[in-house]
Amino acid sequence: MDILVWILIILLFIASFASLIFPIIPGALVLWLGFLAYHFILDHTELTIFFWGVMIILTLSLFVADVIANSYWVKKYGGSKWGERSAAIGVIVGSFLIPPFGIIIIPFMIVLSVELFQKRSPDKALLAAVGSLLGFLSGTAAKIIIQLFMIIWFLVEVLA
Repeated sequence: MDILVWILIILLFIASFASLIFPIIPGALVLWLGFLAYHFILDHTELTIFFWGVMIILTLSLFVADVIANSYWVKKYGGSKWGERSAAIGVIVGSFLIPPFGIIIIPFMIVLSVELFQKRSPDKALLAAVGSLLGFLSGTAAKIIIQLFMIIWFLVEVLA
């Protein structure tokens, strides 16, 4: 039974990384399902209150990583507030259209279109669109680091 639960936990952790390519998969929730499977099925005393508190904070940071990164890079590259908002919408829409490439292409095209619609020069609109691409990539990198940290901490807690 323990081996089956560990296989489930490992599969859930792998699925949390799949959410980086397919945002329709709720990565943080899947990660938590792995933690909770261990806690409720294998050992409910091993994980400390401190562990759970830090995991809550890290989970919140997973949710804001994309928004902050997208907003930062679009703004840094001269995008408007509408460009920032359209980048966030583009990530959501893109995750449903031509996944996994939609989460890169759709925000880029939407930001470019929104910026051009606002009578920005093509150069400035293109820079803002590049900013949305950099925002996605840096947000994804941040999520990889946070998720890895969460999984490593979990493994240290339960295997130490």
